[in-house]
This record gives sequence, structure tokens and C-alpha cells, in this order.
Amino acid sequence: MSLRFKTLQDLLAHGHDTVIDVRSPGEFAEDHIPGAINLPVLDDEERAQVGTIYVQDSPFRARKLGAALVFRNAAKHIENSLSHHDGGWRPLVYCWRGGQRSGSFSWMLQQIGWRAGLLEGGYQSYRRLVKDYLYDQKLPFRLLALDGYTGSAKTALLQRVGELGGQVLDLEGLANHRGSLLGAMAQPQPSQKGFETALALQLIGMDPLRPVLIEAESSKIGARIIPPSLWRALKCAPRIDVTAPIEARCRYLTKAYDDILSDAGGLREKLVYLRGHQAGAVIDQWFALIDQGDKARLTRALMQDHYDPSYRKSRRLNGAPAVAEVDLGQMREADLLRAARQIHHQLEGPGR
Repeated sequence: MSLRFKTLQDLLAHGHDTVIDVRSPGEFAEDHIPGAINLPVLDDEERAQVGTIYVQDSPFRARKLGAALVFRNAAKHIENSLSHHDGGWRPLVYCWRGGQRSGSFSWMLQQIGWRAGLLEGGYQSYRRLVKDYLYDQKLPFRLLALDGYTGSAKTALLQRVGELGGQVLDLEGLANHRGSLLGAMAQPQPSQKGFETALALQLIGMDPLRPVLIEAESSKIGARIIPPSLWRALKCAPRIDVTAPIEARCRYLTKAYDDILSDAGGLREKLVYLRGHQAGAVIDQWFALIDQGDKARLTRALMQDHYDPSYRKSRRLNGAPAVAEVDLGQMREADLLRAARQIHHQLEGPGR
């Protein structure tokens, strides 16, 4: 039974017991329908082999080899991963286009007696729905952007507001990046498609009648691009400005970025990209502080020479109004908790 879904919300509410992605592990790792399990009927090497034969030799030979591999691998999944399911199990199966791989696998499941559904159009139909939601539709949310200089603990404040019951969207968490030149994390970022899947899933789960607190970002977080619908809404969202003295911000940032500051070689590689944007003498001074291991002075120099001027320039270009200003004091834990309560009140207090 081939199934077609008109909206992303409809697809995510599919009602099946299990979603099975039969694409190769590499395809699955890039992106997949939320909650899907990967039971590849062709692994990455087999898929490449069949594709090569199809292009360079014979489509018939490629289909013959592909069929043998698909049914062999499918049989292994039925004997192992799926052997515990009873007769009432209802899986939803998809591949890249909803063609031979998923068609063959769902047919086998149906012959056993399982009520297997086939996603019409496969992963590509899912991607079209994600793209429609994040690129073409107007998002039905009232955004409130948390804004402030680098080192203003905006991500930590988002988390605390969320713990207080506020509706928050942590883009940096979804993108696995701290949102600046030095913001890379130990684990790599998700693919752009994977980022968009995580973002769409979180947005769909939110209440459009309640405001959403989000950190003011540039159009990219590391290498990941904020999709157009969200970016358009974020650019015109009213702001809550958070402020703190540079000494407090430096202290906070030195601790938060200790992993980056402790990697002298990696730090040099990242900062060298700023040549052409900063005077040579400025970058040489940064490198001298790296050699001295003076993390605090290096952090302050980076903020004064690069991050703070960049922020002031971006704010001049953004005319979104500030609806409130929150003083973070010395950015101790008590200060952040107090600030989070103020922001939560501004977000969902009386009159909002």
C-alpha cells in the first residue's frame, strides 16, 4: 500500500508502529525521517557497485545483481532484526525515491502477513515537505530574540528559561556549534538536511499560541544555514538585550571556551582566517598570547579587537526593536537565574 502525505505534520503523525529506512548507512546518516530505523537492503559499497555497473556496463546486469543483494539482505533483516514482531505489526517503509529498494522490501513484509505501508516518493517526498515547511511557508510563531555581545551567556539563559517553563528554540544546540569562528564542538555538526530535520521536528512540537525565545544569530551557525522562513522571522523579531561588563563576559567566555583556548594549534588555524579582516599586528599579538598560554588576556583581546566590533556592526544593520534590557551583573549563577526569571516574565508574563 503506497501512502502519500500532504504536509510534514501529516507524515510525522503517520500512525505506523515502525518506520524503516532501507537506504544505505551513509544515506541514513546524512538525514532520515525522525524515529526511523535503518535496515539497509544495500550497504554503501553494494550501492556503489550496482550504480557503477548500471552506468558503465549494463542496466540489466545492475538490476539483476541489485535484486539478488536486496533480497539476500532483506532476508537477514527478517530473520534477525524483525523476527520478534507479531502478525499485527504495521511498518512504514521508504528508500530514496520509493522505488525498487523499498518496494521489494515492503512486498516481502506483506507476503509474511505484516501490514507494511510504502512511502510514496520515499525520502525525497519527506525532504520536499521539510523544505516546504522551512523554506516556503510562513512560520506561525511569535519569536522573541535574545541579543547581546559575545560572552553574554545567551545559550545558558535559554536553557534556564526553558527550565522555568518558557518555550525556547536552541539553534546552536541543534547545529552542535557555538555560533562563532571559534564555536566548533568536539563532535561534528549534523548535515544541513539533518539540521533542518531536527529544527522542523522541534518547531512542529511547539505551541504557536505561545511566544518562542530564540538567540539572535547570523544567517549561519558554523557551516549550517538557518532556513529562510525562520531567518526572515528572526530578522524582524523584537529583541531582549542582555548586558554585562566586559570583565564578567571575559571570565565567563574563558571558562566556556576552555577546550578551544587550550588547543593552541587549532586556535591558530582558526584565527589565521581573519587575516585580511584584521591588521597583521593585531593577529600577531593574538598569537603571542597563545604562545604565552594567557587564556584570559587572549579572550579579552579577541573580544575587543574582533567580536565586539563585529557585534556593533551587525546591530547597526538590524533595525529590530529592543523591548527590554536585562543586566547580567557579574554573571554568577545567582545573576543568571535572576536574569532568566526576568526574561521568562518578559516572554510569558501578563499582557503577552
